[in-house]
Amino acid sequence: MGDFDGKTAIITGGTRGIGLAIAEEIGRRGARVCVTARKPEELEAAVEKLGGPDRAMASRGSADDEDHQQETVQAVLDRWGSVDILVNNAAVNPHFGPMIEAPLSTIRKVMEVNVVSPVSWAQKCWEAWMRDHGGAILNIASVGGVRTGPFLGAYNASKAALIHITKQLGGEMGPKVRVNAVAPAVVKTYFARALYEGHEEESSRAYPMKRLGEPEDIGKLGAFLLSDDASWITGECVVIDGGVTTMGGAGG
Repeated sequence: MGDFDGKTAIITGGTRGIGLAIAEEIGRRGARVCVTARKPEELEAAVEKLGGPDRAMASRGSADDEDHQQETVQAVLDRWGSVDILVNNAAVNPHFGPMIEAPLSTIRKVMEVNVVSPVSWAQKCWEAWMRDHGGAILNIASVGGVRTGPFLGAYNASKAALIHITKQLGGEMGPKVRVNAVAPAVVKTYFARALYEGHEEESSRAYPMKRLGEPEDIGKLGAFLLSDDASWITGECVVIDGGVTTMGGAGG
């Protein structure tokens, strides 16, 4: 289980849900992890859960703040000497309803955080370390990025863009850097609670596996794509959805 020994990861939005699950999985397998988020109490709790300051560090700020991005990359380099892994997990979805009714300011914010920010993080990791030393990037997309669905139009459009970016960067950053994505259906996280709270059993019926996703499901897949076991995989987006899209459902 030491396949990430000596490697260092930055995980945006890494204090809970899918981000924390990936951090825990690669941390158990040897990685040192820097998690980013805005709330200091969540950052402190995550570092403790990940093994304390010998194994984890925190960087407070907004994922779309370029100064925060640069400072985080530099802090990781100063502390551990490398930036081998980037997980673009931070995302926002401030609008639930028809896209045609969404304020343009809201759509711009979604695109800034969910689309522009992952590219910026990748650029900074590339310039600081990965261009010369290699690495792996994982983007957290969504099944909403591969098909349309109600009420989440701007968010889904941003994830479709992120999937395309994954393919584009996978082609541009090889052979030293691999770039992949995962596209989950509904996962039981705080971020997705509006999609299942109060009707989880009903929602689960649409899934051939008869359950919603758990953060650990994504953590395990993410760790595989970041590991050397996936050394010939780049520019791909892996759907992980309990089979819901095979039945014609969007999965949220």
